[in-house]
Amino acid sequence: MALILAATPLGNPGDASPRLRAAIESATLIAAEDSRRFHRLCADIGTTFSAKVLSFFEGNEDERTRELLEQLQNGATVLIVSDAGMPTISDPGFRLMRAAIELGIEVSVIPGPSAVTMAVTLSGLPTDRFTFEGFPPRAGGARASAFEKLRHEERTMVFFEAPHRLGDCLVDAIAVFGADRRGAICREMTKRYEQTIRAPLAELSLWADNNEVLGEITLVISGAKTDSATMTAEEMVARVREFESAGMDRKAAIASVAQEFGIAKRLVYAAVVDANKMSL
Repeated sequence: MALILAATPLGNPGDASPRLRAAIESATLIAAEDSRRFHRLCADIGTTFSAKVLSFFEGNEDERTRELLEQLQNGATVLIVSDAGMPTISDPGFRLMRAAIELGIEVSVIPGPSAVTMAVTLSGLPTDRFTFEGFPPRAGGARASAFEKLRHEERTMVFFEAPHRLGDCLVDAIAVFGADRRGAICREMTKRYEQTIRAPLAELSLWADNNEVLGEITLVISGAKTDSATMTAEEMVARVREFESAGMDRKAAIASVAQEFGIAKRLVYAAVVDANKMSL
């Protein structure tokens, strides 16, 4: 009885590890994000298997998780693979992994290719600290709000994005992070048409507008400058006034400014009180 999560190649079959091959051959049940792509992978890496293969994707994750847990408790060795990279990283598997751990089932991970770490390395941006943000929201307003929360993030940021949404995503990124913020578009990594474009966001947006964007896209954006969230008292008060002018009451405006810039509410409140005293 064991649950195994295994990384699969991003595109180049040569990146398959001997441990992945062994796990495929020895598993009694295999849950694959796309069973057809899994069969093609096995053919590409010259591996055969006798296990039953089940589809395991976002649409059936809840149902499959219950089914797989039952199989695990009955003694099965279950292998989880996604289409590319590591399961649970913007792919199914997290709920199953968590439940298996809670039930005391043996779990293990076979490391391997990762679009996140490969893109950070290819980008030429700082790699000592970075954050993975997954797919930005699809709707423009929600995406802009998500970026706004990252305005002062000092770590390098990594996103996955669909090719047909890349242009709109970059427009929102420029609006929040600025046209000069450095970034990189990593496309089709390890595949035949692999390409990395490194430039300020404005140039990346221009590239996306003037090229047919195809394939798997990973977007890397540099972090904000250190202490970019630091505000003067005057700036705090001015921002509070903006929120008040938009119809927000003072208490809510102070809380919003504190949250937006990661500042203690008492500091914003004190700045507003001092400003009011000076105006008397």
